[in-house]
Amino acid sequence: QVQLVESGGGLVQAGGSLRLSCAASGRTFSSSYAMGWFRQAPGKEREFVAAKSSSGTITFYADSVKGRFTISRDNAKNTVYLQMNSLKPEDTAVYYCAARRVIGTKTYEYDYWGQGTQVTVSS
Repeated sequence: QVQLVESGGGLVQAGGSLRLSCAASGRTFSSSYAMGWFRQAPGKEREFVAAKSSSGTITFYADSVKGRFTISRDNAKNTVYLQMNSLKPEDTAVYYCAARRVIGTKTYEYDYWGQGTQVTVSS
């Protein structure tokens, strides 16, 4: 079983930055799981943001965040990060991290989910 706990959300002005963290449990986590970040705005479906393979060699980003967001992972700490720069009001959402064996971009592909952390970007 994998447990995921997100942190780092908050309120920021447009153009600002935030770094989200997702701490994962499990001794074999670092070598076994790809990690993804998703977000869900009020009244909208959950959408893909970024993902990184277990080895860190493969990375995917949604077009809407390319060049602004960076996903990284520290397998020694069982933690994945999402650095968010140049934030826009449309980035406002609850952000979730998720885990699965093989990297993917679809919500339904992921097996484990965190509880989410709120990110609010004011204009």
